[in-house]
Amino acid sequence: MKPNFIPKTILGKWSVGLNTFFLILIFISIVFVKAFRILSFDDHWWDVTVLVTFPASIIAFLTGIRAVIKNKERSVLVFLSILIGIGVIFFLIFHSLFIND
Repeated sequence: MKPNFIPKTILGKWSVGLNTFFLILIFISIVFVKAFRILSFDDHWWDVTVLVTFPASIIAFLTGIRAVIKNKERSVLVFLSILIGIGVIFFLIFHSLFIND
C-alpha cells in the first residue's frame, strides 16, 4: 500500500496549512533573533508571535484529529500535523508548570 503524503479532505488541508503557518513564523522569528540579531526574545513582538501562532497550531491539531476520525484521513502530513500539535500542547503545559518568567 502506497502512503498518502498530501491530505485529500478539507480538514486535513486546513490542519497541514495551519501548522505550516506555525512552523514558518516560528522559524522566521528564531532567525531574526539568533542569526540576524535584529530582535530579542524579551521584546513584545515575541508575545504577539506566540499569541498568533500557538493557537493556530492547536486549531491545526484539533482539525487534524477531526479529519482522521470523521473523514478517515490517512495522509502522513496530517499525522505529522497532529504530532506537532501535541508537542505545542505539551510545551504550553510544561512551560507554565516549570518555568517562572
